[in-house]
Amino acid sequence: MSAGRLPLFCDTALAERIEKAEAQLVARGSEAAHHRAGDGGGFVMPVAGGVASFAEQGSPLNKVAGWGFGGVPAAAVLAEIEGAFAARGAPVQVELGHLADPAIGALLCERGYRLTSFENVLGLALTGQPEPVTPPGVEVRPSGEDEFESWLEVVAQGFACPDTQGVPAHEEFSREVIARVMRDLSAAAGVMRYVALREGVLVGGASVRMAQGVAQLTGAATAPAHRRRGVQTALLSARLVDAAAAGCDIAVITTQPGSKSQQNAQRRGFDLLYTRAILVKSLD
Repeated sequence: MSAGRLPLFCDTALAERIEKAEAQLVARGSEAAHHRAGDGGGFVMPVAGGVASFAEQGSPLNKVAGWGFGGVPAAAVLAEIEGAFAARGAPVQVELGHLADPAIGALLCERGYRLTSFENVLGLALTGQPEPVTPPGVEVRPSGEDEFESWLEVVAQGFACPDTQGVPAHEEFSREVIARVMRDLSAAAGVMRYVALREGVLVGGASVRMAQGVAQLTGAATAPAHRRRGVQTALLSARLVDAAAAGCDIAVITTQPGSKSQQNAQRRGFDLLYTRAILVKSLD
């Protein structure tokens, strides 16, 4: 921490703002998947300030997200959501921030939800114009649709070989699923992609979504052979510079607890804002 810098404090108003951005991201990505599939098999339902979403089978957008700041849902509402997931042969996965209404957590426990995992939400206040950081030999630039497959290849390769530090992720997704989700998010949610080149070779990829002053850092990966060379630092720096220029006042990133990603983010000045609990109700 630099001298004189106070950690970013997260109250319920800031958490609600971030969670609303998350709910919008999930909803728009899910709606794009429905449009692509054209089979009427998905849904997006509002619930307690957030959304319940089913995009398609096996999608990371199949969850209840961004909620907890719009009142406690009635039991009938939860029953409708649970029935919708069950009709599609899927469990209900809930993300619930610890700053959300605590009565919701108690209600979920009563309905048979079980705690499965956690994820951390970190934030950085964007004040002024951040200085770009470009390690020697590394170039970062926005990525167009014409190189989507190359971007996807390096991101999928990076995700397939994660750092083992910290708590492992509770779920994994195939390259095909990642590709469909990223296409949907880019088309409907305004997610921007970036590539990193080292000595002219594409070695990393990242993405960001900017909405209502919040820059959501929606993923970054580096090919294993090119790690520890400043690629992640350069990808992060480029997105922060662009987010500040676009008028965002806060950048947020979601990580696994105790992970290398969390450590790197905190080294870059991000503060731990709150934790989301992941609760799941299995099919009966």
